[in-house]
Amino acid sequence: MKWTKAIAAFVVLPLLAIASMPTLAEPVTIKRLDGSSISSTEVETQVTRMMAASCVTGLGIAILNDNKIVYTKSFGWRDKDQQLPLTEDTIMYGASFTKAVFATLVSQLVTEGVLDLDVPIQKYLPKPLPDYDNYRDLADDPRYLTITLRMLLNHTAGFANFRWLNASKKLEIKFTPGSRYAYSGEGIYLAQLVVETVTGKKTGDLIQERIFNPLGMHNTSMQWQDRFSDNLAVGHDAKEKPMDHVKRKKVHAAGSMDTTLNDYAHFIQGVMQASIISKDAKAIMLAPQIAITTPTQFPTLSTTSSDDNKPIQLSYGLGWGIFQTPHGKAYFKEGHDDGWENHSVVFDDQKTAVVIMSNSANGDHIFKDLLELLIRDVYTPWKWEGYVPLQCSRVVMGSLGSEK
Repeated sequence: MKWTKAIAAFVVLPLLAIASMPTLAEPVTIKRLDGSSISSTEVETQVTRMMAASCVTGLGIAILNDNKIVYTKSFGWRDKDQQLPLTEDTIMYGASFTKAVFATLVSQLVTEGVLDLDVPIQKYLPKPLPDYDNYRDLADDPRYLTITLRMLLNHTAGFANFRWLNASKKLEIKFTPGSRYAYSGEGIYLAQLVVETVTGKKTGDLIQERIFNPLGMHNTSMQWQDRFSDNLAVGHDAKEKPMDHVKRKKVHAAGSMDTTLNDYAHFIQGVMQASIISKDAKAIMLAPQIAITTPTQFPTLSTTSSDDNKPIQLSYGLGWGIFQTPHGKAYFKEGHDDGWENHSVVFDDQKTAVVIMSNSANGDHIFKDLLELLIRDVYTPWKWEGYVPLQCSRVVMGSLGSEK
């Protein structure tokens, strides 16, 4: 009898162990813009190949079909030197993804009547703009009196991306506000001042209350949180050397957000579904504001003109870029910094979107091919974005050696 029980236990225990083991995720079928589909298995095979060819250290991908997240996957390392794997919940630097979140907040406030896009921002401030420490440089340029929130959010206020890029290292209005597009973090900083002055609240608190909390983005913040340290990605340069992760203590609406692939995919889903923003606010935010005619986005103050993007009617809305395709309107937002490359694009009519986050300076070298692979997006203005396909020298040398 004792032996019978022992044998039974010997048999049952392994069965229990097997039952408790995590099962591998079933392959997902992803729908693409042209009506074709691709399996997650094929995606993973091809992405791994692309990353190896271009020395991309870490990469996360989220895909949305029917306005819902259907696939998330991370590849490579969050810290290559330490051999720590990147996951969908690893803290990554959002960079200018932050601007899209901020634009969503402002659009909420506009539809609530708290702000008006076309009122000169000076009317919202209790003292002249040049009386604020950060804006003393504008004291001799009365054009600041014409700047509106719309101009700040669609990047037509006339500022360089950052003042330190100017020869004078000072803030300057480079052209008549509202007359043309020039991407500017400085403009978003000024919009932040207006929002905080009018609402009497800090931008970080407003975004936390209105966007992050409702969407369950618990691993996202507009400023550094010590709790992020245990699962943190560092950036990597073109040679895949770690570049650390800057712990930004101050909230900057232009680019201080830390987030994760999972969290930011939920933000995109919230915008697509108009669950985090009303349909009216979404329509205001994503209406084309200013045509873009420069051949590249950077340098931002370039006056060179090109018709390259005329077929897709490249333009800017409030905080987001916009273009037209045979599949309807698309809107996008990127995020760049040393060692970090991010991109998101949404095809609203097709209810399809992609989020890409990379902690590698080489990440954007595969974005063009990646977008085509994942959803057959051959419309994103990759030359304007600077997403030039490029293999890394290590791989090229290896290929040459294998041919001898």
